Amino acid sequence: MTPLKPYLIRALYEWIIDNDLTPYLLVDAEHPEAVVPRQYVQDGKIVLNLKPQAISALALGNRTIAFNARFGGTPMQIDIPLAAALALYAKETGKGMVFEPDEESEETPPPEPSPPPQPKAKAPFLKVVK
Repeated sequence: MTPLKPYLIRALYEWIIDNDLTPYLLVDAEHPEAVVPRQYVQDGKIVLNLKPQAISALALGNRTIAFNARFGGTPMQIDIPLAAALALYAKETGKGMVFEPDEESEETPPPEPSPPPQPKAKAPFLKVVK
């Protein structure tokens, strides 16, 4: 089954934007695959402003959240695995959602079942044909 988290993030983001609020994303900056501006990380976390006027090329995918932004005037491509997304909320009201830590089973599909063992074949032999 597909994870629920990416669908919740997209729905919350749309709801926050539709209400003319500012979407903030709390990210676990210590996640090994998170690409965020390290100089703005505090206590292993970073809060990112996802307002359309502050970012460009936003992609809310099923595995990652990616966008372009400027930090201190320097452009940067941000890439956040969904496992690192801790909360999405409106800056003005604080309404939103805190996400449970992802379980490994959501990130990695279950392994394919192994095929049943084949019966042992007889040893090959040669036969002279005339």
